[in-house]
Amino acid sequence: MTRTEITHRAQIPNHPTRRGNLSWEELPIMERNAPEELKAHLMATHEEFRRLASQHSDFAKQLDALESLPHLTQEQELEETRLKKLKLRLKDQMEAIISQYRGQQQVA
Repeated sequence: MTRTEITHRAQIPNHPTRRGNLSWEELPIMERNAPEELKAHLMATHEEFRRLASQHSDFAKQLDALESLPHLTQEQELEETRLKKLKLRLKDQMEAIISQYRGQQQVA
């Protein structure tokens, strides 16, 4: 099985989180590691999450290729916008699976 990485392009240091005004660095280590551990678990056990993550990675690679060009044609700019929207939609779908999984774990 090939390894698919989930990429996050827009990381803003010291950006407020949903947990209040704590920065990422200020979150307890357990809370910082939990999302990555959960994603790794879902990658190993959840076929739909794995499929979405693979597509997300493919779109990220395509965006990287476009962003490496010194100048984009109008068609390439449209493709860049389309890929960003698709990538964001996939991320939202993966986050929904994560939320659903967390909800199931709290009930259990």
